[in-house]
Amino acid sequence: MDRIPVIVLSGFLGSGKTTLLKQLLQTCEEKRLTPAVLMNEIGKTDMDGEILLEKNKQQIIEKLLDGCICCSKKGEVSTSIKKLLENKPDIIFIELTGVANPEEVVDSLTEPELIEYVCLQKVITVLDGENVLEYNSIFGSDRELVQTTRRQIEVADVLIVNKIDLISESQQDKVQKVVKKQNTVSPIYFTSYSEVDSDLLLTGIKDRVNKISLYKNSHAEHKHKPSNGQKQNRSYSRINTITLDFNQPLKPAKVDKFLKKWQPNLLRAKGYIPFKDGCYLLQHVMKRTYLEPSEHVGRHYLVMIGLDLNKEAIQSEWVKLKA
Repeated sequence: MDRIPVIVLSGFLGSGKTTLLKQLLQTCEEKRLTPAVLMNEIGKTDMDGEILLEKNKQQIIEKLLDGCICCSKKGEVSTSIKKLLENKPDIIFIELTGVANPEEVVDSLTEPELIEYVCLQKVITVLDGENVLEYNSIFGSDRELVQTTRRQIEVADVLIVNKIDLISESQQDKVQKVVKKQNTVSPIYFTSYSEVDSDLLLTGIKDRVNKISLYKNSHAEHKHKPSNGQKQNRSYSRINTITLDFNQPLKPAKVDKFLKKWQPNLLRAKGYIPFKDGCYLLQHVMKRTYLEPSEHVGRHYLVMIGLDLNKEAIQSEWVKLKA
């Protein structure tokens, strides 16, 4: 029996993984391939899954929410993939949360209940070209998070340095040197909006079990350690998420000012935001906020992802903003 190829999409928060995934799914449609998707969000709100379903309501998708797929949700990976396999897909994409270590997820594909049915094609890591050089300083106090971002680079079969339209050529050279130092063998593509020839990423389907075994035997088990005062079942270090609801339209400038108030702890924000002229998909990464008109008609909300975000303070300021 031919095993179903799996592509793992890795990369830190806001790097452009979902944008890349949408392009890969479009290419599958053009090639008349049936793709299936396993999405992982560290919060309780499914944002990226809704973005995919907004484009294609028929998309085969399973979601693992409120935890890191490589730790607290690792035991659910097999169950989710088996559900996807019931739909007889031609290929499976696994989009990891930004704080997941890809090698642990790769390891889960070797579990007895899966190994006869799926095989790893490749790990693709997307890097935020504008911010990747700052990761070590931003996460300097969190060794586990620094190690995770490094492993995302080191274990990748393909590296995509995204957002090069936001950086200079000299900074691009610096990023390339840093990335090549951590991964000397894998090809690097430099992109804007994660635009890359999808055919290059979908070719070369091979049995990767030997490489998976190498990961498993060569590296210590990945563990996210909780900091003081955090519950032991938290699986993503100092990263936490906060979901805020809307009950009325707000001005874009107010929302942008609100997000900037929580820097540098705020790493990522995303949500469906009501403005006077309609609903918008908001994407905030590090220092920048992007707005895109959306046909979303459901709940309006904003998900904030950051390091040690003060939930009480944020919710208090949010109430004042809406007053």
